[in-house]
Amino acid sequence: MEFTLEAQSGKARACTIKTAHSTITTPVFMPVGTLGSVKALDMADMHDLLGAEIILANTYHMYLRPGDETVHKMGKLHKFTTYPKSFLTDSGGFQAFSLSDISKADANGIEFRSHIDGSKHYFTPEKVIDIQHNLGSDIMMILDDLVALPATQERIKLSIERTTEWAKQSIKYFREKQQEGTGSDQNIFAIIQGGTDKAFRTKSATELCTLDYDGFAIGGLSVGETNEDMYDTVEHTVQYMPEDKPRYLMGVGTPEDLVENVERGIDMFDCVMPTRNARNGTLFTSFGRINIRGAKFKEDAAPIDPECDCMTCKRYSRAYMNHLFRSREITFFRLATIHNLHYYLTLMKQMRQAILEDRFQAFKEDFYAKRS
Repeated sequence: MEFTLEAQSGKARACTIKTAHSTITTPVFMPVGTLGSVKALDMADMHDLLGAEIILANTYHMYLRPGDETVHKMGKLHKFTTYPKSFLTDSGGFQAFSLSDISKADANGIEFRSHIDGSKHYFTPEKVIDIQHNLGSDIMMILDDLVALPATQERIKLSIERTTEWAKQSIKYFREKQQEGTGSDQNIFAIIQGGTDKAFRTKSATELCTLDYDGFAIGGLSVGETNEDMYDTVEHTVQYMPEDKPRYLMGVGTPEDLVENVERGIDMFDCVMPTRNARNGTLFTSFGRINIRGAKFKEDAAPIDPECDCMTCKRYSRAYMNHLFRSREITFFRLATIHNLHYYLTLMKQMRQAILEDRFQAFKEDFYAKRS
């Protein structure tokens, strides 16, 4: 990986990340392709229509179906899916958290039952790296111990202790495998934990950022805390993260969350919000979000967002989108998802340009003014 910090506007950063498969300009939003597929779209949409340089696939889900060994036999993620640009794969730690009723963490890893057939599995720090070697992702995430908020001080303390110990095991194993010739073109990120407790975040970040990782993520947010607590935690944590490596805020969020956290120095984001909301009829625009199912759109000839130049807005009216949604036409999912992802990706490009021109604060003021 080659990482270049090109410009700053306040704390907001414009960077370039070069992997074996693409050049990623930041700030960047990574569409979520859980099963090697962004819901309602195909890889031609992602590459040709939306121009995404990196998408996220899910280690837990790809391990269970179709199986990481199958993906490896089929040419790893890039050939299997035909998406030629970069992939980031998460470690499965979040899935263990979100499926906590069928999973259990201990000092050595996470035991869980498959949500598909109930079969029992066990993730260790080394095993999730082996899985991601098979998947062939450009950036892999390590196994971490994530907790829901609010949580007790004892549970958060255990979380960061486990996460740090697993991080030490992970980087040792990853670098050893690279020396053996496995994963030589792959990169690995560690995940900072600690809830919203600043002392715990300091401890986690300080310990992890001394290790030989290619980048660092902030995990364990957007899991029940207030927006202000999230923003305060990010602002506090970023100061302990290296300036010469990518900073990734996992699982966040709304357009407002992206703007606020870019302002605080974050480079990379992912979230299911644009795709999931699209399927539910909620569309993001320059003036806020709209619910296209509303009766007021039944005879509205305007595009979803007059400022948007996505394929959906250039060709179809709010009235037609309202009709498709109310008629439960499958076409709606594709058109709505194209619009929402285009909005998110364009928002990141606009922020990048504002940073390069050192006018991020003016951009932020305009962003909120349109919503008022």
